Amino acid sequence: MRSAILFFIALSGLLTSASVARSQANSQAVSHPLDLSELRAEDVKNGVAVLGYGADFLWAFDSPVRPELYIDGVRAGRMKRTGPKGVWTYAGQLKTGTSHSFYYLVNGKRVGGLTDVPAFGPDSSSHPGVPQGKLSPKKVHTSKIYQGMKSEYWVYVPAQYDSGTPAALMIWQDGHYHLERDGAAQVPTSGQPPSRLQNVIDNLTQQKKIPVAIWLLLDPGTIDGPDGKPKAMRSIEYDTVSDKYPRFLRDEILPEIYGQYNIRRDGYSHAIAGNSSGGICAFNAGWYMPDLFTRVLARIPSFTAIQWKPGEQEGGNIYPFLVRREPKRNLRVWMQDGAEDMEQPFGSWPLQSIQMANSLKLREYDFHFSFGTGTHNHAQNNSEMPAALTWLWRGYEAAKTEQTFAMDAAEKAKPFFRVKIYNRD
Repeated sequence: MRSAILFFIALSGLLTSASVARSQANSQAVSHPLDLSELRAEDVKNGVAVLGYGADFLWAFDSPVRPELYIDGVRAGRMKRTGPKGVWTYAGQLKTGTSHSFYYLVNGKRVGGLTDVPAFGPDSSSHPGVPQGKLSPKKVHTSKIYQGMKSEYWVYVPAQYDSGTPAALMIWQDGHYHLERDGAAQVPTSGQPPSRLQNVIDNLTQQKKIPVAIWLLLDPGTIDGPDGKPKAMRSIEYDTVSDKYPRFLRDEILPEIYGQYNIRRDGYSHAIAGNSSGGICAFNAGWYMPDLFTRVLARIPSFTAIQWKPGEQEGGNIYPFLVRREPKRNLRVWMQDGAEDMEQPFGSWPLQSIQMANSLKLREYDFHFSFGTGTHNHAQNNSEMPAALTWLWRGYEAAKTEQTFAMDAAEKAKPFFRVKIYNRD
């Protein structure tokens, strides 16, 4: 602990000003001070430290020799040392609304780096003059469909909501993930980056890019096991290919929410979203109840065989083929995944997402597939959330109660997605 503190003091003292005031990548002034003191000393030593505000980013690495920084596989400008024996830094800009990666070469060897670096655009931050909505206290629902299951949920209500006017509705699975409005500027070296959903809702609602909506943040439930300990129901709820979870929403959760807020009942005004198993869960709800959920946001979705029970129950791996062979549903779908997503005995997350995208294209669904380079991580989908929600709700008119969705002409003109092996000879 003492050595880490001394390192941090030395690190901060090496600059006459504790910030990088100008980008070394170009002549544009950095809009927010990039303060080295915000970086963890351990991360700086390990070559995984990066700090970002909007497009402006700062990298720092404690190396005995000048490291070569590669961003998205391309060599960046020369790193500069903060003093005779100081750390190496580089300040530059990244494209916002997506995720990035970086690593270093030191004496010809690759070291450090991160695969999932989110670059948040302006609509992911709170702004003066934009009214903020309110997050309700946590509430608990006890289910009858899943006997005895208890589910926690929160409701985010935008400032523009008027109880005299019915609002749209969007349901998010794994709701607890979206409770934090902002997040640290330092990119996490493990785990997930901040969602910033509340900021996005405020900004897009104010700009009228999305309708005034009630946002239900619903967590997966638990059931008391025989030993008295809670049993997680997440995969059973989310990964099961059936109408059970959609019925749970329709018959139990929605009536409860309708009783608290003035919400439209038409599927045209309902959207549903989720990450990972929550992503397939969102699509599953739209698939079985397109009259209730027409807009689907599936992020790093688990279209794999997690709940497949041969001869008894289908797994999510069947969905690309159901989409190709079963009657077309009236759905609008935004999907996101990354090339480095998981490979497990249950299946291949990126290949299944590509299969789903091609199936949706084959049947001329109104869909968008955002495929990046990331892992099973929310860096990309959180960064692109303003674009995803704007696309999902585009053309929404309060006077309507239905719309037949059709593939965009630009998407129709594009080819199917193809796979190229890039990491082997």
